[in-house]
Amino acid sequence: MQKLNEFLTLIDSYVGSSQWFVYFLLGTGLFFTIYLKFPQFRYLKYSLRIVRGKFDREGDKGDTSHFQSLATALSGTVGTGNIAGVALAIHLGGPAALFWMLMTAVIGMTTKFVEVTLSHKYREFAEDGSVAGGPMYYMKNRLNMKWLAVIFAVATVLSSFGTGSLPQINSIASSAFTTFGIAPMVTGAVLSVILGFVIIGGIKRIAKITEKLVPIMAIIYFIGAVGVIGYNYENIVPSLFSVVGDVFTGTAAIGGFLGAGFSFAFNRGVNRGLFSNEAGQGSAPIAHAAARAHEPVSEGLVALLEPFIDTIIICMLTGMVILSSGVWSQKIDNQFQYADLVILKDTYTDQNQEGVKALHEHFSGKQPLELFSGNLSVTDGQITSPVTILHSRSVAEDVVVRSKGVNLTGEIQVQNGKVTNTEKQLFSGKSLIHSAPLTTEAFTKSWFGDYGRYIVSVGILLFAFSTAISWSYYGGRAITFLFGVKADMYFRIVYVIGFFLASFTDTTIIWTLSGITIALMTIPNLFGILMLHKEMKSEVSLFWKEWINRFPGEKVPKD
Repeated sequence: MQKLNEFLTLIDSYVGSSQWFVYFLLGTGLFFTIYLKFPQFRYLKYSLRIVRGKFDREGDKGDTSHFQSLATALSGTVGTGNIAGVALAIHLGGPAALFWMLMTAVIGMTTKFVEVTLSHKYREFAEDGSVAGGPMYYMKNRLNMKWLAVIFAVATVLSSFGTGSLPQINSIASSAFTTFGIAPMVTGAVLSVILGFVIIGGIKRIAKITEKLVPIMAIIYFIGAVGVIGYNYENIVPSLFSVVGDVFTGTAAIGGFLGAGFSFAFNRGVNRGLFSNEAGQGSAPIAHAAARAHEPVSEGLVALLEPFIDTIIICMLTGMVILSSGVWSQKIDNQFQYADLVILKDTYTDQNQEGVKALHEHFSGKQPLELFSGNLSVTDGQITSPVTILHSRSVAEDVVVRSKGVNLTGEIQVQNGKVTNTEKQLFSGKSLIHSAPLTTEAFTKSWFGDYGRYIVSVGILLFAFSTAISWSYYGGRAITFLFGVKADMYFRIVYVIGFFLASFTDTTIIWTLSGITIALMTIPNLFGILMLHKEMKSEVSLFWKEWINRFPGEKVPKD
C-alpha cells in the first residue's frame, strides 16, 4: 500500500502538484479576464440580480432555480479547505499567502463564468427527463472529442470519491472523535444514512437541502469568525497590513515562524486558492447545467459569484481569524505527527538570527541541513542525543517521548531524519501547528474560549458533509454520461457505502489519487474553453442584446 501511494505521489508531482499545472490554470483565468475585459468587476451587479430571478422567463427548462444551482455548487466548493486549507497556506507562506489566495479567487471568478456558460449551452436532457450537463457535453457536442469527454467523465467519477466523499467523512469522523468522543464508525453510520436519504432523491432533493444548508452553515461560521476577529480587534489593522505589506518581500521570521520568501508565499497562496474554489476544474458546471435558464451566459454570471463567496469572503474570514488571534506564529502544545517530524543532526535554535537563517534556508531547500541517522537516545522521556527536533516547520520545544503511556527510556532508530518505527512511541511538545487544528486553536482565542472548538467542529461537519452531497451529483452525472441513466442508482449506492467505510479507514491513497484526478478533469476543461474563446465572446454579446431588448433603457456593459 505504501509503495502504491509513493507511486501515485510521483505521478501527482508531474501533474496536479507541478508548477506548470498551476500556471496553466492561472494563465487561463488571466487570459479570459483580459479577453472579456474584467467581467468579474463589470458584471457583478448583474449576477446578483439574476440570482434573484431578474432574467427568468416563463418556460425556461431545468431542474433547479438559479439560487439552488448556486447553493449546490457552493456546497461542493465550500469544504474543509476553507477551514484547513487557509490555515495551511498561512502556515507555509505567511500572511502574504492569503493575499495571493484572494487574487487567485478574483481571476477564478472569470474562469468559473466561462466554463459554466459553455457547459450550460451544450447540456442535454437524459432519458428520465433530468438535465445532464457539464464539460463532457461540450467536448462531445461542440469539439467532437468524445475521447476527451470520456477522460473527463472518468476523472470526475474518481474525484467524486477522492474529493467529495472519502476524505470528507474521514475529516468529520476524526473531528467528532477529538471534540465529542464519538466513535468514527458511529459517525460514519449515522451520516451515511442521512447522505443516502438525500442523494437517492436526485438533484431536486439535493437542491432543496443545499439551498437551506449552505446559508445556515455560512451564517454559523460567519458569526463565529466575526466573534473571534472582534475579540482581537486591536490586531485587525496590523493583520491586514501583514497580508498586503509582505506581498513582494515575503514574511520575516516571527515567533516560531521561520519566515517565507515571495516565491513560497505566492505558490502556497495560488495553489490553495485555486483548489479552494475549484475554478477551472469543471465540477461546478455540472450543478449549474441543471438551472432553469434559456440563456447560458445568465447562469455563467450566477457562477461568477462562487469564488467571491467561497474564497474572498469565507477564506478571508478564516485568514483574519488566524492572523488576528496570533496563533499562526505561536508554538502550541500538541502531539506530533510523524509526517511533520524531522530530526536534524546537531543542535540549532530559533532564538538568534544565525539559527533562524540556517533553518529558513533548510526549509526553503536552498541549503539543507544534515539529517540525523542512527539511534536516538531517550532517558525518562527526554532526548539526550545532540539533535534538533523539527515539527511543522518549527523548532520543537519541551519534547517528551512516551511509549504505552509512560515516559520512554531507551533508543529510537532514525533514518535520514525520520523515525523508522512509528508505532512504538509518541512525540509531544510545543511547536507550530497547521491545517484544521490551527483554525481550531484560533477560535479559542475569543469570547468563546474552549467552546470555539465546537464552532470549528460544526463547521467541518457542515462544510464536509455538504461537499459530499454535491459531489455525489457530479459523479452521478458523469456515470450517466458514460453508461446511461440506469447506472446512476448503482453509483449512488456504492458512493454511500464508500462514505461509510472511509469514516474509520485510512484514506491517504485516496487523497493522493484525488490530486491526479483533479488534474485530469482540469486540463481537458481548460483546453476546451480556450478552444472556444471566440464563441464565448459571441455568447456574451448576444446576452447583452437580449438584456437590452427585455429591459429597454437600462445601461449594460460595453464589450
